Amino acid sequence: MSCAAGRQAIWKALSNERDLVVTSNGKPIALLSATSEATLEESLAALRRARSQAAVTAMQQASLKTGADRMSPEEIDAEIEAARSERSR
Repeated sequence: MSCAAGRQAIWKALSNERDLVVTSNGKPIALLSATSEATLEESLAALRRARSQAAVTAMQQASLKTGADRMSPEEIDAEIEAARSERSR
């Protein structure tokens, strides 16, 4: 299959499936998602919102595992102050 034919097959699959998983050595490394000029910015914003939401969920789960969810406001303030002191050095 030529490069051009391969690209055409990808574009056809994308128009049918709307989303494709790109793999390297059998492992997912990227998503290829159909869009248009009219919806590009909206699609990017939605993707970024989903990533942000996933990051917040991961942080919340990590806090449950470490017990950070049970910290008092005073303990939180002390941690913030320590981090700021460390950064300003």
